[in-house]
Amino acid sequence: MDGANHSVVSEFVFLGLSNSWEIQLVLFVFSSMFYVASMLGNSLIVLTVTSDPHLHSPMYFLLANLSFIDLGISSVITPKMIYDLFRKHKVISFGGCIAQIFFIHLIGGVEMLLLTAMAFDRYVAICKPLHYFSIMNPKLCILLQVAAWIIGLIHSVFQLVFVIKLPFCGPNVLDSFYCDLPRFIKLACIDSYRLEFMVTANSGFISLGSFFILIISYIFILITAQKHSSGGSFKALSTLSTHIMVVILFFGPCIFVYTWPHPKSHLDKFLAILDGVLTPFLNPVIYTLRNKEMKMAMRRVCSHLLVYRRIS
Repeated sequence: MDGANHSVVSEFVFLGLSNSWEIQLVLFVFSSMFYVASMLGNSLIVLTVTSDPHLHSPMYFLLANLSFIDLGISSVITPKMIYDLFRKHKVISFGGCIAQIFFIHLIGGVEMLLLTAMAFDRYVAICKPLHYFSIMNPKLCILLQVAAWIIGLIHSVFQLVFVIKLPFCGPNVLDSFYCDLPRFIKLACIDSYRLEFMVTANSGFISLGSFFILIISYIFILITAQKHSSGGSFKALSTLSTHIMVVILFFGPCIFVYTWPHPKSHLDKFLAILDGVLTPFLNPVIYTLRNKEMKMAMRRVCSHLLVYRRIS
C-alpha cells in the first residue's frame, strides 16, 4: 500500500480481547466452533439454493446472497482473531490493516443494502402478492445485487480515500483484535476530529438511518399484512420475524461502534465478536429452523451428497 511509504509506522499491534489464559481458551473454543459452523451452514444454504430448482425464487436468491456475504464477514476478522488468541505479539501490517478495513466496510455496506432489498421483497410478497413475480423478476433481483455491491464498494473506497495516506509516527497499538476506523484514525499524527466526524457521519448515521428505515418498513408491512387473510400472505408473513431478528443482530453492533461517544469502551470489542462470529452463524440457523421448504431442500442436498460420496 502507498500509505506505508508515507508513514513511520509499518505495522500495528493488537492488545486483543483479554490477557487471561482461561478467557482466551473460552474465546478460542467459542470462536472456532461458531466459525466452522457458520462456514458450513452458509455454504450449505448457497449450495442448496443454487442446486434445488424448488428454491429458484427471488426470496431464496436474496437469502443465498446473504449467506455468501456472511461467509465473507466470517473470513475477514475471525481467522486472524483465532490465530492471535495465544500469541503474545499480535501484529498486522499497515497494508493488512487497510485491507481489513476495506473489506469490513465493503461487506458491511453490501449486507446493509441486501437487507433493504430483502425487506422490499417481503413488502411485495405481502402487500402485492398477485404481482410478486412480475415485480420481483430475475432482472430486478440481479440489478439489486449489483447495485448493493457497487454502493458497498463506493462506501468503502470513500472511507479509505481520507485515511490511507494519513501520517502515522507512533504509537502503533490498537486496543482491539482487528482494524477498525475509529481506533485507526486516533493513531494518526494529526488532529483527527474532522475525520472522526466523517466516519461517524458516513458509517454511524448511515447505519442508524438504514436501521430505522428498515424497522419502519417492517412495521408498515405488519400493519398491511393484518388486512390480508389468505394463506399465501400468512406464509410470507412467517418469514418476516426472521428478517427483523437478522436486522437487529447486524445493525445493533454497527450502531454502537460508530455512534457511541466513548470509543474506548471494551464493550465494542465483544460486540464486534457478536457481529463477526455469532451473527453469521445465527443467520442460517434462524432462516432454516423457521423455513420448512429450506429444511426439506437441505435434506435432499445432503442425501444426494451422501449417495455421491458412497458411489465415488
